[in-house]
Amino acid sequence: MENSVLDCVIIGSGPAGYTAAIYASRADLKPVLYTGMELGGQLTTTTEVENFPGYPDGITGPEMMEDLKKQAERFGTKVIIDYITKVELSKEKGGIHKVYTSSEEIHAKTVIISTGASAKYLGLECEKKYQGGGVSACATCDGFFYKNKPVVVVGGGDTAAEEATYLAKLCSKVTMLVRKGEFRASKAMINRVENTPNIEVLFFHELKEIEGDGVVETVIAYDNRTNEETKITADGIFIAIGHKPNTDLFLGQLDADESGYLITEKGTSKTNIPGVFAAGDVQDKHYRQAITAAGSGCMAALDAERYLASLED
Repeated sequence: MENSVLDCVIIGSGPAGYTAAIYASRADLKPVLYTGMELGGQLTTTTEVENFPGYPDGITGPEMMEDLKKQAERFGTKVIIDYITKVELSKEKGGIHKVYTSSEEIHAKTVIISTGASAKYLGLECEKKYQGGGVSACATCDGFFYKNKPVVVVGGGDTAAEEATYLAKLCSKVTMLVRKGEFRASKAMINRVENTPNIEVLFFHELKEIEGDGVVETVIAYDNRTNEETKITADGIFIAIGHKPNTDLFLGQLDADESGYLITEKGTSKTNIPGVFAAGDVQDKHYRQAITAAGSGCMAALDAERYLASLED
């Protein structure tokens, strides 16, 4: 592959990457997709996906990603299980972009970046233990499963306030654990929380432990001033301390916002470098849904196709 120049390289294998691959391969761009370390992205940690159109009975995240992979391969995408370690992006229109694995140098006319974002976790052992059994980082993905049940939200910023007010519409009670004595959220979001009767806020409280027989049943929080423990009955716990876009590889070459999300031209997937496109959560901190990621993957493939066509004009 080192000696030839590919039309399209896709970095990342979530809904955005695989959808880009489906469209790019149907356009005969013969894309090569590098999966990255987490095959299928964040959806592989989601047990049930019930809000993606076309699956009336729901589907598991890993099954959906396998379906998308098969569809991309059916049209000719080459899927390589490996990760990119370095990129050298050409600033010239029509320039050749270089991407590297630990053992290979790949040259391409277009690059689609769909490396996603990773939810931040506290790093506690109990989070891993109950992931898929009541621990989540996405209320819009998983809130429905806790209809009329009590849940806990960890965090004090806009993400936590937004998750809590969303969950309050579905759940019987929402308890927020806020590490400091005040919210970090905007005033508008704080007002929403304060005006929602079934949200209880425990300031100066942090998560200590989760208990339950295979699924979350009790959340143990502690007051970080006194170490006094509080047991909270809950069926789910949402860790809402933000996301980190997987963009370290590209910073310094591609424009990004203060949080590290890649900046794309409005209404397109175009980055500041010709022939380089970004799709999915890597450039979207507002929606972060599988369906919006898939849609932007389609956009990236179409943008790449049109860019390549413009080089022939």
